[in-house]
Amino acid sequence: MNGVVIHGDGVAACCCAHLLKRAGLRVAVKRADRPRLPVIMLSDAAIALMQGVFEDLSLDHLPRMRKRVVAWGPGSAPVTLDHAASIVSEQELLERLWSGLALDEEAEPDWTIFSSRPLPPGAVERTFGSRMASVTSVTLKGACDTCWIESLENGWLFLIPSGPGKAFLLSVGSARLSDSRIVGEQIHEVGEAAKQFPAYPRVLSTLCGAGWLACGTAAMAFDPLCGDGTSHAVREAILAAAVIQAATNGENPKEVLSHYEARMLAGFGRHLALCSQFYKTGHDTQWWKSELRSLNEGMAWCGEQLSNRRSFQYQLNGFELQPSR
Repeated sequence: MNGVVIHGDGVAACCCAHLLKRAGLRVAVKRADRPRLPVIMLSDAAIALMQGVFEDLSLDHLPRMRKRVVAWGPGSAPVTLDHAASIVSEQELLERLWSGLALDEEAEPDWTIFSSRPLPPGAVERTFGSRMASVTSVTLKGACDTCWIESLENGWLFLIPSGPGKAFLLSVGSARLSDSRIVGEQIHEVGEAAKQFPAYPRVLSTLCGAGWLACGTAAMAFDPLCGDGTSHAVREAILAAAVIQAATNGENPKEVLSHYEARMLAGFGRHLALCSQFYKTGHDTQWWKSELRSLNEGMAWCGEQLSNRRSFQYQLNGFELQPSR
């Protein structure tokens, strides 16, 4: 029986493990020692993706976001939009996803999946931007079913309610709450900020090789402004598991891995293009211009990586990778 060792225990790792076990492969997991995110916003699309992988997953009890208030651009008036998402801590989500999944004892693997750090040996990470972020626990003055997003001269703020009267404030760049026109008005009291972490997009220059592939945060990371990270993680895991299954069932490993890398790079390029639209309009200061230049460099790099590749030779049919010919 074919064996797979997964490095990491986040959403991507769990999805890979579940799908590969369902396909009859032996799966062992090397847990990652990293702090969990205090809050994750799950779009309805992300929930639907996860429920497609984990058939009995129920998240109906989670707090719901119903509105999003956005003030984007110098002097822009706030706009209220409908929003459909649920709020959960990463720890609670992972406990639900891993529950009941029987893993195997580690053995010599036919495949290795890297879904968290440390990165694969010799891996080089490309970064596009320099923006850092921090998360601060705050208490709210009012409604807890609305999230708030605001661009400032040197960064942006994202206020995410996490329960009655409670929220987390994501501060990106050098955005100061004292400069806020709308987010600051929602906050009653500010706690201590956690240490900073990268908020710029980044990707491995090589996403796979003989007997291994990277997915999840080991493969690429997204700007939290417009990267629904959980959806990306689930999609990457579905593709990664399908590639390994296809190779196990007789497809050419080099060809399916080439397809995997091309699909991943194309998705990363789309994310950079989406980010660039927001960074063009966030403000006209040097900070925004610098981050936009980095995004443009990333799109050019992705284009170069994909320029000499053949058109996609495979397609997903449910959770299986099949030749498109």
